Amino acid sequence: MRLVPFLAACSALALAQSTGAPGSRFDVTFDRLRSAPAEPRNWLTYWGDYQGRHYSALKQVDASNVSRLAVSWSVGMPGASALEVTPLVADGVMYTSGQPGQVFALDAKTGQQIWRYERAQKITPPGQINRFNRGVAMLGNRLFVGTLDAALVALDARTGRLLWETQIADPILGYSITSAPLALKDRIVVGVAGGEFGARGFVEAYDPATGARLWRLDTVPAPGEFGHETWKGDSWQHGGSPTWLTGSYDAESDTLFWTVGNPGPDIDADVRSGDNLFSCSVLALDPATGRRKWHYQFTPGDSHDWDATEDVILVDRMFHGQPRKLLLQANRNGMFYVLDRSSGEFLSATPFVRQTWNTGFDRNGRPKLVEGWDSQPGGSITVYPSLIGGTNFQAPSYSPETGWIYVATADSGQRFLRTPQAYEQGKQYQGGRGQRAGDPPVAAIKAIDPETGATQWEHKLNRVSLSAGVLATAGGLVFAATGDGSLIALNARTGVELWSFPAGSSIAASPMSYAVDGKQFIAIAAGKTLYSFALWEKRE
Repeated sequence: MRLVPFLAACSALALAQSTGAPGSRFDVTFDRLRSAPAEPRNWLTYWGDYQGRHYSALKQVDASNVSRLAVSWSVGMPGASALEVTPLVADGVMYTSGQPGQVFALDAKTGQQIWRYERAQKITPPGQINRFNRGVAMLGNRLFVGTLDAALVALDARTGRLLWETQIADPILGYSITSAPLALKDRIVVGVAGGEFGARGFVEAYDPATGARLWRLDTVPAPGEFGHETWKGDSWQHGGSPTWLTGSYDAESDTLFWTVGNPGPDIDADVRSGDNLFSCSVLALDPATGRRKWHYQFTPGDSHDWDATEDVILVDRMFHGQPRKLLLQANRNGMFYVLDRSSGEFLSATPFVRQTWNTGFDRNGRPKLVEGWDSQPGGSITVYPSLIGGTNFQAPSYSPETGWIYVATADSGQRFLRTPQAYEQGKQYQGGRGQRAGDPPVAAIKAIDPETGATQWEHKLNRVSLSAGVLATAGGLVFAATGDGSLIALNARTGVELWSFPAGSSIAASPMSYAVDGKQFIAIAAGKTLYSFALWEKRE
């Protein structure tokens, strides 16, 4: 960690104070997080708000002037990995992770560095994968970030000084933290990656002041726990079901929603035959205790690596003639789901890409499986979607203006070959592989109406991406990152492309928006560079 010269920091402080935000820029209270949509100039959580909408109410940039959008500043963050981060912005200051172990505070108007924290990884397992960090959380005057060696770190947002560090799991077993924690009123909630290694998943909550653990919920039930009978024999011990992407939160009902990845081994379901709760599910939890209120399993007994960790979007709207509190998710299994988030009641599921694994759902939302849908020793049939999924962890976006959800999609098929594999600590535990089959992959940005599940428009892309997401804004735009390295702006109602910026590097992140001194910015990480765009001023 190092501080920039004192005068530069003072300048940034004066800039932040000039925004007229309530309180100090170092005072991101729970009340502010809860009412984040009322502060569209800021981006206070990973998804932009607790509801997971990944939407900006800013509208200075719109269809009439987006052609004047240009790079305002850029900051390089060299290292081994392309950036997957979505930054936070609070009162003129941007907080972002860079390469794993790095956290920066930047002047959000100029990109000038205020401070930098860097932590060397203490334990590096020989089989480590997914060397990324997708962001930080903020509460009060503290930042919280996870590490590749499965520690949770708290920093002073004013200086970047380390306040505490808590080891939450053993990285030798395959555990890591790749995504942003979620800051609630008096606890920091964090999930873990490691399902590819058979590491048994969990969600935990920590005291933001001390780093003490408050509760833990295991996503693979042990003997005597609800759902344990859905695992064959001792397979639960290495059942995967990781929790690696940031959850959503309903402040009105005080309910935390956290999604769960695929069971382990990924492909060979024979060794764990059963539904394998709570893999490929969404969990509704009491944030005070971690107690499960309800769950819904999207893909029982999955053998296709179809993590259900995609963003869950919480909206209140009319659905089939009734006002409902909804939970929306475009799932990696190719289905778009609508649930009642108060009860977990299944309302609908509609394909948003080609899918060949189910013929529909019963009244409780259990899929009616196609014969041979499971992975096979010879990979006998082609299954849609493929292992990469109909979508992945990249951000979708929900616009209250259109009432539509916008999703980056991939239409492709695969044969799933089952290969028996013994569990070995610290080694990937997959039990098979996917083999490309069927038509060439087709990538697109789609607008989906939650009322019907129908696609309203489709904007095809040149290349599939596992991670490049979208952002809808009140300016009637959808910003989308493409697999071939461009940031594009689409008309939110028609999908027509209005603007593009070729970054010259692959984009593995999602765009976000904020404002400083009345000017709207759009930010995106591309390759190893963080870009921020704004309208260039016309010269008279």
